[in-house]
Amino acid sequence: MESAPRTPGKVFALALGLVALITPLAVHLFFPVIPAVKVALGLSDAYAYLTFSIALFGMAFATLFYGSLSDRYGRRPVLLSGLALFLVGSVISAMAYTPELLVLGRFVQAIGAGSGLALVRAIARDAYRAEHLVKAIAYLTMFGTLGPMVSPIIGGVLIDAFGWRSVFGFALAAGGAIALTAYWVIHETHPPASRTKSGESVLGSYVALFSRLRFNAFVLTSGFNTGSFMVMATASASLMTELLHRPATEFGLYFVMFPAGFFFGNFVSSRIGNRVSTETMVLAGSMLALATVIVQAIVLSYGVLSPLAFFIPGAFITMAQGISMPYAQVGAMAEIPRFAGTAAGIGVFMQNFFAALFSQLYGLFADGTPMPMVGIAVLGGVLCLASGTVPFVLKRRNPPPV
Repeated sequence: MESAPRTPGKVFALALGLVALITPLAVHLFFPVIPAVKVALGLSDAYAYLTFSIALFGMAFATLFYGSLSDRYGRRPVLLSGLALFLVGSVISAMAYTPELLVLGRFVQAIGAGSGLALVRAIARDAYRAEHLVKAIAYLTMFGTLGPMVSPIIGGVLIDAFGWRSVFGFALAAGGAIALTAYWVIHETHPPASRTKSGESVLGSYVALFSRLRFNAFVLTSGFNTGSFMVMATASASLMTELLHRPATEFGLYFVMFPAGFFFGNFVSSRIGNRVSTETMVLAGSMLALATVIVQAIVLSYGVLSPLAFFIPGAFITMAQGISMPYAQVGAMAEIPRFAGTAAGIGVFMQNFFAALFSQLYGLFADGTPMPMVGIAVLGGVLCLASGTVPFVLKRRNPPPV
């Protein structure tokens, strides 16, 4: 089998962007469902948030396996298998009449969605030249923000008009169209000659990557930043409904501010490209993230309760993600090039793991006020800046030879 062409066509790029939409169908589409499921199935706050966080935990651990499997067996068969699992999970969720079955369906759906989240980046790294990789990932991420922009709106409208089960019917239809597109358009980008050998330990690749401080710093920065965003997003869904008494559709409309910030941050990254170092951009995004959560904490501590008090800071926290995340992803995958798929999988794992952890923490401490959200978001911001500072300091101590 010949290696993939180094300059993919527009149809290939479009198909890759569509695969990136699988994640919003598993995550963002479900935001307005949380309060509806809580009422329909009579769930506690902790159990209601479990129906959300279980998907993030499932997606997080699945991406670890997808990256390693794709390094060994190729990107295409692993991707298509994951998309098929997403469809199965959507069917189970749509038919669930007990909380346990809904949790199972969400778990299977998320395991499938993890394939797109992990492999889009690895496929892009295979297909695009190094000098174009940051821009390619930034543009793919910008395309992926279309899903978060419209998913909560679609979810809110479907819930208000047809009930919460219709959300999973939509996910099934959209996921089926994406799977068919991937099957017909996305070719194998990781030829056998470049794959890890069957005798090479998967555990060894993890040990090699985690033994590098820079790698750990890059993936943890993205993880903590995503955790801060996710606690804002999940908390605002409940606070809009239960504290401010706003309909699900209105939440969906305000939610556009989150991906709009992400879109703008990625636009900045795509325009800057390689003109600024990876370490500087990661640090800049980390600083913006911490500044944002501190300002929101001050505003809410003065009793300013309105949708904009939730969503304007949300736009800035996602802007921070958009600025730093493409660089952190490229930096992590560049540490050991032959383990790029594994590195991409670990990076996605960190994002989903901390998103799930912070969301479930909010579910445990939720008391009907914004204060639990504020505390968890500030914790994420502090940890994000601490991690984001490490690569910058390491570069200053060990500058590249002139």
